[in-house]
Amino acid sequence: MNKDLHVVVLMGGWGSEREVSLTSGRGVAEALRTGGWSNVTELDMDRDVARRLAEIRPDVVFNALHGTPGEDGTVQGMLDLMGIAYTHSALETSVIAIDKELTKMVLVPHGIRMPAGRVIESETLFSQDPMPRPYVLKPVNEGSSVGVAIVTPDGNYGNPIGRDVPGPWNEFDQLLAEPFVRGRELTVAVLGDEPLAVTELRPKAGFYDYAAKYTDGLTEHICPAKVPEEIAAAMLDMAALAHRLLGCRGASRSDFRWDDEQGEAGIFLLEVNTQPGMTPLGLVPEQAKVRADRLRAIGRAAHCRGAWGARGRMNAARIKRGTRKAAPRSAAKRSA
Repeated sequence: MNKDLHVVVLMGGWGSEREVSLTSGRGVAEALRTGGWSNVTELDMDRDVARRLAEIRPDVVFNALHGTPGEDGTVQGMLDLMGIAYTHSALETSVIAIDKELTKMVLVPHGIRMPAGRVIESETLFSQDPMPRPYVLKPVNEGSSVGVAIVTPDGNYGNPIGRDVPGPWNEFDQLLAEPFVRGRELTVAVLGDEPLAVTELRPKAGFYDYAAKYTDGLTEHICPAKVPEEIAAAMLDMAALAHRLLGCRGASRSDFRWDDEQGEAGIFLLEVNTQPGMTPLGLVPEQAKVRADRLRAIGRAAHCRGAWGARGRMNAARIKRGTRKAAPRSAAKRSA
C-alpha cells in the first residue's frame, strides 16, 4: 500500500452528529500518521467543500462524517462527480442504509428479522397512538439514536402525546413507529466482509441513546457479549448478510435487540450503520482490537504447539541417530 498518497480526512459538517464526526476524524488522522502515512490533511466540511477539495486535490478521501449529509449519499455523489476515491460505502448503499424503511425492503425478504413498523405524520401523534404501547418513534433517516423516543404505557409523554412535550415530533414532520422489542442491546461490526464480534451495551440509565453512545461512563460495553453461542453466531451471520445485501464497503455496524425469552426468534436487527464511529468509545475499533487480541492468542498457542511438536520430532530423530541419549528408564524397570 502506497503510504505517500495524499489522504483528506473529511469530518464535521453541519448535521446533528457534527461533534462526534470531529472526534472520529481527528482520531483517524492521528492513526494514519502514526501508521506511517506521510500526507494527511484534516478537513472540517462546510458548504464550500467541493471548491476546497478541488484546491487540495487529494488522492483519496477518508469519509469520517456521520449522519446527513455524509452518510446518506449526498457526499458520496459529490465525490463520484469529482472523480475522487473515498472510503466506506458508495452512493446507492448509503441512500438505502440511512433510510430504515428502504433497509427493511432490502433485508426482510432475505429472512433478516426487523421490527414491523410504519411511517407516520408527526401531527397524528397528538390525537392518537399509531400502535399499542410501548412503541418506539425515530426519524426515518438519522443515525446514532438521534431523535429516538420510547413511548411507554404509563404515559411518559402524555396520553396522547402532548403538543408542548419535547420530542422528535417537534423536529421531524414524519417519524417511523415500531413496536418496542424488550430485552438486550447488542451490536456487531463488519470489516471487509468479516463480522468481528458481538458487544452487549448496558446503559447505566434509560436506553442506549445519543448521550449514552458518546459520553464516557454512561454505558458498559461487554465484548464479547455473554450470550449463548448459537445467539452470537446468528447475529454474526445476520450482520454479515446485511452488509453484503446492502452492498456495504469497508466497515459497517449492525445494531440488534434480543428478547432473550424467545431464543433465536427474539433477535431483531434495528439498523445498519455504514459510517460507524471511530471515537475512543467507538464499537468498531473496540471489536477489531478484541478480535486481533484473540487471533494473536490463537497464533501464540498454535506456535507453542508447533514448536513443541517440532522439538519432539527433532529429539526423536536424534535418539534414532544415536546423537541424543534416550531418557532413563524408571527405577522399577532398572531394578527388574
